[in-house]
Amino acid sequence: MLLESRVALVTGGTRGIGLAAARGIAEAGATVVLLGVDRDRAVAAAEGLQAEGLDAIGIACDVSDARAVHALPDLLGPLAAVDILVNSAGVMAERMSKTLRTSPDEWRRVMSVNLDGSFYAIATFVPSMVERRWGRVINVSACLGRLSGPGTGGGLAPYRVSKAAMNAMTRNLNSELRNGAGGVLVDAMCPNHCRTDMGGPNAPRSAEQGADTIVWLATRPDDSPTGLLWEDREVVPW
Repeated sequence: MLLESRVALVTGGTRGIGLAAARGIAEAGATVVLLGVDRDRAVAAAEGLQAEGLDAIGIACDVSDARAVHALPDLLGPLAAVDILVNSAGVMAERMSKTLRTSPDEWRRVMSVNLDGSFYAIATFVPSMVERRWGRVINVSACLGRLSGPGTGGGLAPYRVSKAAMNAMTRNLNSELRNGAGGVLVDAMCPNHCRTDMGGPNAPRSAEQGADTIVWLATRPDDSPTGLLWEDREVVPW
């Protein structure tokens, strides 16, 4: 039980990779808070984990709403002392959303969840990690956000740019937190193409396979390398 007495908050935790990550983290002993836009889905997801003997609660919150995210500590009470933050909430861009074809509304829809929502959660919960000198921040990125590879391939502009920006935010925050010297490790990861609502039923990997690296990052020792982009527990280029 590597994470016994720890609290984990997983945005987008009511389904897909987020839910699989929440299950794995809970199996390691943590109490998990599942965040989702739909209250009924959040409660049902938490009840599903509870039925497996795991400690979980479901909370409705739209991560694109800064006020709603910043209000979470008051709502969570003792569970507001989050030790592990998994930024998994994300939406895909419309298929034809090339840079010159993307509307302002579509750009803002994707950015507000994928990038802004992650920033709001970080700004809300990471300061207390720094005070307690222990924490894990795990940003769920994507291969399409890698400027060293498919991230420069064109198309799906809001999604690609949002994930590239998430990678940049990961590196910047890690540098500000002195490469883990203060006890808070900050990393990004690529789950690859998984069978989720976003990835579709024919994707080659399960949600559990996609979430494995998240659980591994959450349970690593304090002296682990950090500020990196991971895929299948290996460092990959940005």
